[in-house]
Amino acid sequence: MKQEYTITVYTENQIGLVNRIAIIFSRRKINIESLNISLTESQNVHRFTIVVMETEDVVKKLCKQIEKQVEVLKAYYNTNDEIVWQEMGLFKVPADIIAAKVPVERLLREYGAKAVVIRNDYIVFETTGHREEIEKLIKALEPFGLIEFVRSARIAIIKNSKGFHDKLKEFEKSEPAEELIENEFLNQQEEVFSM
Repeated sequence: MKQEYTITVYTENQIGLVNRIAIIFSRRKINIESLNISLTESQNVHRFTIVVMETEDVVKKLCKQIEKQVEVLKAYYNTNDEIVWQEMGLFKVPADIIAAKVPVERLLREYGAKAVVIRNDYIVFETTGHREEIEKLIKALEPFGLIEFVRSARIAIIKNSKGFHDKLKEFEKSEPAEELIENEFLNQQEEVFSM
């Protein structure tokens, strides 16, 4: 049975990796509902947060395929019960509506929205929450003249994990990297070109 899964992928920061990961989904005709890429607590490690609506078997195979990419360190998948997640929404509303209609102000407070830009012609509000909560606020604001709306991709943290940074340190202790041996041929080529 299909359900919403959040795939978390830890990677090195390499050009073209986003495209290669997206191709894995498009080849299997799987729609990406949400995609966020950010830095992590570990230097030079990036985190992809990908939301899909699929069966567990398909998601498990996707993670294995993603891990075959050289720059990918690890890929996990979780259900919504196994993560803490949020999205952010920005709402542009006419300033005169906010000033004239008390229910709009109450509505924004009810959803935890706060003003981030106040101008004479419009006000931009920001709120965070689950997709359903943000969509309810959109519907509630539409009758009052919602000018523009944008929602961010999902950001998520896995509930039952020590964090990838600790796992990476443990891995380095148990299997330290071999000492780098410089290539003599490359060193000679560099000397020739520097002359």
